[in-house]
Amino acid sequence: MIKEQQPSGENTAAQACDVLVIGGGPAGSTVGARLAERGYQVTILEKANHPRFHIGESLLPANLPLLRQLGVAEEVDRIGMKKWGAEFNSPYHAEKTQTFLFADAWDKSMPMAYQVRRADFDHILFRNAIRKGAKTVEGCRAHAVDFLPGNGGVLVHSQGNDGRKETWHARFLVDASGRDTFLGTRLKTKRSNPKHNSSALYAHFRGAHRLTSNEEGHISLFWFEHGWFWFIPLADGTTSIGAVVWPYYLKTRKKSIEDFFDDTIAMSPALAARLTDAQRITDVEATGNYSYVCDQTHGSNYLMLGDAFAFYDPVFSSGVMLAMQSAFFGAEAIDACLREPENAAAILKWFDKKVRHGGSVFSWYIYRISQPTMRDMFMRPRNMVRTKEAVLSVLAGDIFGKTPIWPALQFFKFLYYLTSARHIGRSWAAHRKRKNDIKV
Repeated sequence: MIKEQQPSGENTAAQACDVLVIGGGPAGSTVGARLAERGYQVTILEKANHPRFHIGESLLPANLPLLRQLGVAEEVDRIGMKKWGAEFNSPYHAEKTQTFLFADAWDKSMPMAYQVRRADFDHILFRNAIRKGAKTVEGCRAHAVDFLPGNGGVLVHSQGNDGRKETWHARFLVDASGRDTFLGTRLKTKRSNPKHNSSALYAHFRGAHRLTSNEEGHISLFWFEHGWFWFIPLADGTTSIGAVVWPYYLKTRKKSIEDFFDDTIAMSPALAARLTDAQRITDVEATGNYSYVCDQTHGSNYLMLGDAFAFYDPVFSSGVMLAMQSAFFGAEAIDACLREPENAAAILKWFDKKVRHGGSVFSWYIYRISQPTMRDMFMRPRNMVRTKEAVLSVLAGDIFGKTPIWPALQFFKFLYYLTSARHIGRSWAAHRKRKNDIKV
């Protein structure tokens, strides 16, 4: 165990733990629960107080095995809206709508996911970490870190909402701070993603027109001139509506954010029709700098999980799944590093490969989803050599297991590049437009 130390400049002794986790969202609560189960002294610092609002309400089928392993699947089922698929709406195609069902993916054993209020979902995961033995401190924001020489671990300095300052001495540090990117910011390793950039406007509505029967829980996406919209139905009758737009568009705002959001929704007649009788019940929020990546996923005694490492785009609802999956990998890596420090370099290399794999798979589609060739392929899907099933497996988040989707995905990419080449004029114009769209 770590001995308590008196850090310079502080009036109280540092509190000791094996692993300190910054952030009590899906990544932080998951890694905390997994490590506490293994007998480690884990402390989770959360800047807010649960339950707290958060955006990103759509889960993927690949979340369900993780929830079962954590022991919270039944709790999530009670608060969630069952999500059997996704609906794409396009003003550029005669088909107008195209629906994909997760049951049609390669692996038929993961046919559904959930739409969840993140306040409730995150609270379930946070309470679970406490049940498993993790110590949690809410209303406490980490603001500085010192990496001690040798195997001395790390010192993290924090301040509570009540002004109380504390120092934490840990053998290992986990950054699960989400878009705050605690370590990426302080180590100056956070970079705007040169391949993608977007902003978002969002709010909750009541009374939106939903799909019927089993399709009620589908996530609906609507393309429009300046980006795309999400339509996420929640179990209590609320619907989350968001617009993910290119940076230039957000800068054109000359009126209140509420009026600007209303005007933006009006640009999609199909979405506007769904909201004819709806009432907005929350303030409109805006988020910029929506796509970034840090230079590294780890150091000798720290890991970066989920959005603390990178965020690409919410178009495929991959954020929560990637965060939780990185936490599972992170718990394995930390456990191995603390038990077998002589093998730490190889273990951390494995962790890095796993975390980067998830972002790499999804980002290829994210970078191209606004291109006419990719839109055509989504709105007019074909299942040559099981390409549709393979792409649906990606949309389901089934990218870390043994499902043999990779040859079919390579063929899908070949078809994409071949079709783009056949329409080289259109493709080149779209490529140049996208380069301009993502400029900050």
